[in-house]
Amino acid sequence: MSLHITFSLSSADLEFFRDVLHRAREKSRGIDQRQIIDNARQLLERVNQSNCVDFIRDHMSQLETLTGMLEDEGWGLIEDDRERVLSALTYFSDPEDLIPDTTPGLGFVDDAIMIEIVCQALKHEIQAYREFLVFRDSEGRRREGNAAPMRRSDWLETRRQQLHERMRRRREGQAGADKTKSPFSLF
Repeated sequence: MSLHITFSLSSADLEFFRDVLHRAREKSRGIDQRQIIDNARQLLERVNQSNCVDFIRDHMSQLETLTGMLEDEGWGLIEDDRERVLSALTYFSDPEDLIPDTTPGLGFVDDAIMIEIVCQALKHEIQAYREFLVFRDSEGRRREGNAAPMRRSDWLETRRQQLHERMRRRREGQAGADKTKSPFSLF
């Protein structure tokens, strides 16, 4: 048997989480990019080794995608886009965040909520990156390994550029549309 629980975050709730993320950014100013990525990976490892509920484990698995976007040389985020993702990951560098990670049963709930908010804010980046991974994998199989090195090949670079452009257009289009709906912005 399973139980489905949903809840909504109001504009005030979203503002609260945005402020929490801004404070986390300030607190982590001295941490370099490599450490932010490592901290996110270590958090995911702690979640996977814990006996937390599936809801948390499922949400936190999205950290894998976010860190992959930063480490994948083939994806090659430009600095502005890279900063957006790194900025989103700063929250996960502090084990003493809203609910300390060591709190039994609840320690990762705030992290799961924050990752959901972050992934909503980065949905265009995540979608483009996942499409890139599928394309690279399928095109590599189609070419039967004759595309070495794949991350530098013309066909892959062309597709990467197309996806980056589409990602930015969608993000800018959403930003324009959001101005009429809600003043909330994570970045």
